[in-house]
Amino acid sequence: MSVSGKRKGRPVKPLELTAEERETLERYARGRSVPHVLVVRARIVLECAKGRLNGDVALELKITSTTVGKWRRQFVERRLEGLTDAPRPNVHRKLSDERVEEIIRLTLQTKPKGCTHWSTRKLAKLSGVSQSSVSRVWRAFELKPHRHRTFTLSSDAFFVEKVRDIVGLYMSPPDHAVVLCLDEKSQIQALERTQPLLPLVFGQPARATATYKRHGTTNLFAALDIATGKVIGECYPQKRAVEFRRFLQRVDHEVPAALQIHMVVDNSSIHNAPVVRRWLARHPRFHLHFTPTYSSWLNLVERWFANLTNDALRRASHQTTRELRDAVDLYIHATNDDPKPFIWTKSADQIIASVARFCARTLTQGTSEDFTDSGH
Repeated sequence: MSVSGKRKGRPVKPLELTAEERETLERYARGRSVPHVLVVRARIVLECAKGRLNGDVALELKITSTTVGKWRRQFVERRLEGLTDAPRPNVHRKLSDERVEEIIRLTLQTKPKGCTHWSTRKLAKLSGVSQSSVSRVWRAFELKPHRHRTFTLSSDAFFVEKVRDIVGLYMSPPDHAVVLCLDEKSQIQALERTQPLLPLVFGQPARATATYKRHGTTNLFAALDIATGKVIGECYPQKRAVEFRRFLQRVDHEVPAALQIHMVVDNSSIHNAPVVRRWLARHPRFHLHFTPTYSSWLNLVERWFANLTNDALRRASHQTTRELRDAVDLYIHATNDDPKPFIWTKSADQIIASVARFCARTLTQGTSEDFTDSGH
């Protein structure tokens, strides 16, 4: 027997993913609302799709090569359905179809007295089954009464046109121009914790009191350069058209004169005030692109505002608005020292199609609920 080289294992089938499968697996891998076992299986498939060997994937995920091989084969043979557990043999259902239907009907069409939604124990007590039985039915039919999400549909008559305009700027910016996402983070509060902050130590997270003293507010005007990730920002005591014009002057000073300036802004009244329109008429290199109503998610600077809140504001304590402004300025400088642009990936057609599907589902569900509630 030759020992000149390493013994090669059984060859594995190549694993390729469709765009839809990859999106689903990445959602599973984030693990926000799926069982942990499904998170691990999704990560296995995603790593295998990169062309990696089973042993390398097992080493990174700290599992056995046998486990990696099993779920690779399951996915190749049955795709996404292969990642879920098959029903165990010789285990008979304890609930009849009629009882399952009753649990679903009660969940969807009724509410417990004095409450807004069912819990498994309350519904189990009413329907005369065990709490685990209600849980199994809810999981099987993906019912989550304890979860609640908000939404707002845009009422803008030019929603499609504005989406195409702004997404076009993101994905194919014009030559000899800079694209800035501009907005205001208003009423940022200078909050001083009533007791000293306790720092992070072994076995204990950082701690702060829930009570605080208010020391005034400030308003941050910020413009994010989508190409570089750098931010132009300045704090003002008030949020008015006058301050917006002053901030435009700051932008005009910082952006090279040879470049056109395309700015993505929302429909706030200060962005279209007479004093602003007069200023823009005297500075023709500025071009404003308005987001549709109730569509602030189209403005990339909102994502930077979220980072600012999480990284520098939420856990801080400021005794004066000056301290608050200094903290904001420091974060802006830190951003510009190591800028990281946000990359827009969804095309306008994908966004419009997604909104259309959501509207269709929402209207269908709303009509069904109205009909049920009316007593017919």
